[in-house]
Amino acid sequence: MTDLFAQMLQAAGLTQGWLWAAALVFLRVGAAMALMPAFGDQVVPQRVRLVLALAFTAIVLPAVAGQMQDLPSVPLAAGEEVLAGLTLGIGLRLFVLALQTAGSIVAQTTSLSQLFAGATPEPQPAIGNLLTMASLALAVQAGLHVRAAILFVMSYQILPAGRLPAAADLAEWGLQRIVAATVLALGLAAPFVIGSVVYNVALGVINRAMPQMPVSMVGAPVLTLGALVLMALASPLILVIWLEAFTAFLANPTVIAR
Repeated sequence: MTDLFAQMLQAAGLTQGWLWAAALVFLRVGAAMALMPAFGDQVVPQRVRLVLALAFTAIVLPAVAGQMQDLPSVPLAAGEEVLAGLTLGIGLRLFVLALQTAGSIVAQTTSLSQLFAGATPEPQPAIGNLLTMASLALAVQAGLHVRAAILFVMSYQILPAGRLPAAADLAEWGLQRIVAATVLALGLAAPFVIGSVVYNVALGVINRAMPQMPVSMVGAPVLTLGALVLMALASPLILVIWLEAFTAFLANPTVIAR
């Protein structure tokens, strides 16, 4: 009877340890999922997002359960896990913001701001909505769920459980990610910016040569047609470039921690 009671206590201790580890993993995964592209978007129902977070927790937990030993107090450990998850989620969300920024730049250089409009939780130009939806669909088709699970497991090597990263390191990493997102957005919108410059220069030359000609009325259809053709030609390349950058971040988020 004593041996049976001891085994029951041991089993209860193991179960309590696993539940505690599962709760901490869920905090990290849930915080990252709240900002993750595709899975964490506001158009996804909350119940679906909860189920996805639980599913990722079940996948990640067996791989990292051994690292959840000798952790600090409950509030401190929970706060550290939430901070780590938000760090990963912000890094992923910046890629969506890069697409939206590129769409805003394109909308300022073309007359397509009202075409292909759609209702989205985050107001954005129509071209930005088109690029965002296409890129997220491409990322999911390319195995975003598998890469995200690998990222969550790898994050425990970069941001170990129970260790707060230095504020200076997080600030440096965040600045680097924002700069990279801005450069990516400018690069994705570059074909449209160059096309707009060429169009406006040509329009200025024509207006200079023929002042009586209503160049704005004549040039508006040309701008619309040129923007549509350029979007059809450049969109596949834009999506490929974005997916390569997104995949590279998932493989190596380069989070600096001490």
